[in-house]
Amino acid sequence: MAYKRILLKLSGESLQGKGTSGIDPVKLKDYTAEILAAVKQKVQVAIVIGGGNIFRGLSGAGDGIDRVQGDYMGMLATIINGMALQDALTKAKVKAKVLSGIAVDPVCEAMSRERAIEYLENGYVVIISGGTGNPYFTTDTAAALRALEIKADAILKGTRVDGVYDDDPEKNKKAKKYSTLSFDLALQKGLKVMDMTAFALCRENNLPIIVFNINKTGNLLKILKGETVGTVVK
Repeated sequence: MAYKRILLKLSGESLQGKGTSGIDPVKLKDYTAEILAAVKQKVQVAIVIGGGNIFRGLSGAGDGIDRVQGDYMGMLATIINGMALQDALTKAKVKAKVLSGIAVDPVCEAMSRERAIEYLENGYVVIISGGTGNPYFTTDTAAALRALEIKADAILKGTRVDGVYDDDPEKNKKAKKYSTLSFDLALQKGLKVMDMTAFALCRENNLPIIVFNINKTGNLLKILKGETVGTVVK
């Protein structure tokens, strides 16, 4: 395997499927199958998932909810998604633990670097919810922070497009896709790989980011085997 320990970043919206909110059981099953394939290859998998399918802090602030309060509501949404994913993995006979940046007893354990690594080394999929535990930070930033804490080999950012383009491929059919991309070039061209705080963390610590289409069956396993899929930012 090209990677022994990864952090998989999923958006909350990815779980809603064709709906406008909530959790689509079909998508949950699909992602569970992708993760199971990685686990069978003895790859250590940590996951950070967003909560936008349930509640987004920024959207709440736009609707008049206090920003800090809204961000905490968004963190709780990520825990709900983490619990759903844990349940799906458990039913697939995969050991999984939910850790959280904010304490929610008895639903999940508090996130700590030592605890996460111990679970990973003992064959668990570790779902890290609750963001960074602080308002004003996105789950992109949480993914970068947690990946560095657990010493992941790379962040694999699963999206609905198959990489990073010089323009929106859903709007511009002539948009150019990058197979590889340097951090500096991504900054120079203003390409939105992750939010700026997350991107800076990865850049400063030489942590590669692989952006790929999570909805295409087998893509995750191909990346782990070293095949060229999506866009590698390093």
